[in-house]
Amino acid sequence: MKNRDIDQDTLAAYLQQMETLMGLDLDDTRRQELHVQFSRIAAMAQPLMAFTLDERQEVAGVYQP
Repeated sequence: MKNRDIDQDTLAAYLQQMETLMGLDLDDTRRQELHVQFSRIAAMAQPLMAFTLDERQEVAGVYQP
């Protein structure tokens, strides 16, 4: 598994773009907290994203009641 941490500058740019696209006006405190939370999410997702799948991995079925 490769350890690929998210680039903090890229994350900041993403959050700025989303703020603009959604028409939000965030103060610096809230913007910083979002940055912290997204960094945590990226850290939690990293092991899953690094897991390699076979090229012909069977897709899971869709539940239909």
